[in-house]
Amino acid sequence: MKLPALCQFPSVIAIVIAVLGVSQSAIAAQASWKLNAWEPPFDYSRAPTMIDYEPVARAAKPWHICASYPHLKDSYWVSVNYGMVEQARSSGVKLTVVEAGGYPNLERQIEQIRTCSIDADALVVGTVSYEGLTSTIKEIAKRIPVIAAVNDIDDAGISAKTGVSWEEMGQSVGAYLARLHPAGTIPVRVAWFPGPKGAGWVKFVEAGFQRALKQSSANVTAVKWGDTGVEIQLLLLEEVLEAQPDIDYVVGSAPTADAAVSLLRAQGRANHVQILADYFTHGTFREINRGKVVAAPTDSPPLQGRIAVDQAIRAIEGTLRYRHVGPPVEVIDRKNVHSLDVERSLAPAWFKPTFEVR
Repeated sequence: MKLPALCQFPSVIAIVIAVLGVSQSAIAAQASWKLNAWEPPFDYSRAPTMIDYEPVARAAKPWHICASYPHLKDSYWVSVNYGMVEQARSSGVKLTVVEAGGYPNLERQIEQIRTCSIDADALVVGTVSYEGLTSTIKEIAKRIPVIAAVNDIDDAGISAKTGVSWEEMGQSVGAYLARLHPAGTIPVRVAWFPGPKGAGWVKFVEAGFQRALKQSSANVTAVKWGDTGVEIQLLLLEEVLEAQPDIDYVVGSAPTADAAVSLLRAQGRANHVQILADYFTHGTFREINRGKVVAAPTDSPPLQGRIAVDQAIRAIEGTLRYRHVGPPVEVIDRKNVHSLDVERSLAPAWFKPTFEVR
């Protein structure tokens, strides 16, 4: 699939440039980050504690960090990449990035992290599968620290985790819909696009979303699973809209929302079907501003990228205090989109995917 460049979204570029103004990172200038910390680590069943997390100013040595992503097909992972690249540069470490090309490509990611980690001092992995990499990670963890980033993963072999509760992400979208359509009001029909089965976040988003919907009048009348490429989501949307033309809401990933905006406009149905996304990208930012997408939660991908690199450095140097941290989740709609701290949520327009920092 074709990698979408940010330059394909001119309205996004205009918005981001207007808000950011300059390329110097405001996040990097902060002495500490307000983050959630989970104790014991890797257990989202307990409420987190808010902490002031202080990143390493400069690494003791120019350590080599390998980072593996599920893909770079949407601007979410480009934003994670931006955060990692900026933090690697400011901390004085080397970074090598590999990407699997999509959630179906488990074997490719396994081979990539085996090769990339051979001469690395730490591995950061955003996995395509919750359990599919476990044996490989346990093997690598005998040599170097392994940091889980963004997507949830089996804890075996993990030194630390950067992430948010994806159940909370799904629940925040479901709760937003429940506030619009509380239980007992006129029922609405929802087409739900959870994402790719087996990915290390989808089952948690699904659980949170379905739990929150119990407090609403919404009925999920169609469910379509699939990789988070815009082309695939577009095909799934076409299938649903043809079979169920009376849908009231489309809810799914950010690429689902992007595809839905284009398809509904082309079909002349933009005023009849509402759209919600369960995570935040440049596309959702643009479309919330335009009133085409109702809302989406942000989990601050660039900041997560920064945290993951910092955790890797601390794990290498033996200064890791918090093993499981992540930014607070915030739901963005037209009421608060203009007060959004854009650089915490989106890579700036000038940034292009970067695979090496030396």
